[in-house]
Amino acid sequence: MFLKKLFLILLAFFPLNVLAYSNEIYVGGENIGIELKSNGVLIVGTYEVEGHFPANDAGFKTGDLILEIDNQKISSIDDMALAINNSSSDEVRVKFTRSDSLKSTKLKLYKDNSGVFKTGLFVRDKVLGIGTLTFVDPKTKLYGALGHEIIEQSTNKIFDTKDGSIFKSSVKGVIPSSNGNPGEKKAEFDTDSIIGSVKENTTQGIFGRFNNDLTNYKLYKVMEKSMVSPGPAKILTVLDGDITSEFDINIIQISDDDSKNKNFIFEIVDKNLLKQTNGIIQGMSGSPIIRDDYVIGAVTHVVVNDPHKGYGIFITNMLEEAEN
Repeated sequence: MFLKKLFLILLAFFPLNVLAYSNEIYVGGENIGIELKSNGVLIVGTYEVEGHFPANDAGFKTGDLILEIDNQKISSIDDMALAINNSSSDEVRVKFTRSDSLKSTKLKLYKDNSGVFKTGLFVRDKVLGIGTLTFVDPKTKLYGALGHEIIEQSTNKIFDTKDGSIFKSSVKGVIPSSNGNPGEKKAEFDTDSIIGSVKENTTQGIFGRFNNDLTNYKLYKVMEKSMVSPGPAKILTVLDGDITSEFDINIIQISDDDSKNKNFIFEIVDKNLLKQTNGIIQGMSGSPIIRDDYVIGAVTHVVVNDPHKGYGIFITNMLEEAEN
């Protein structure tokens, strides 16, 4: 009896770490549209107003995130415009964050010739883009895509998101890659055809809940990191419309460091793919990498000076991040 109690006490102090993701997952490959909404209103630049620089005078910098104006919470550009237009003064109190530090300042407002208040701020409250769906866990309905973070181009920093969505997308053409110049997919999307939410934007990809039908998806076994080895494999991606196709690649090197999204290097050996794209192009990020009945990982980056080669992330890195 004493030994049984002791065993239970030890379990309490040394919990078992059991991963929740499934041993088999649905693999994607289709093109998706992505919309991320910010946690506030992001400052992406400043401009002159009637000979003044009110944003600079207030101490704002590109990358600051506006959270409140005159004690009103701000979560969108519409909120910001409403708070400013409702102000009874030509000066507003603004709360914002910079590098996770909360700050406060006063912003002077100036009217242009038409009587509209101008702040001297270029702002953004969302980003739009395309990518590739990697997987959906059949048990949790959590999905992963991209295999890397979404960067806000003006700040060159990861876009801090409160929520977002993914929706159906169709590829209308491609611009091939060349040495030093990655190509891209040309796609259109329907923001009303939502197939999932976005809850995280991380270095391992974007993650959220998938809410579309899974009938036409195929289950693959999850390949653990220790099983991944050099050799032939395939990527699944879309180059025309919404048709997902397989293309041959060769994994040539496994990374021996702790990179979060550049875990191995592969080269494209499929002649049809090389003819159409001349290598990895933007929009392929998240394309699943499979070998037989296993999913190994996903495409993340192109080797810019040699677009026939790219980097891949282990699928287990994405699955672990989806749980967090």
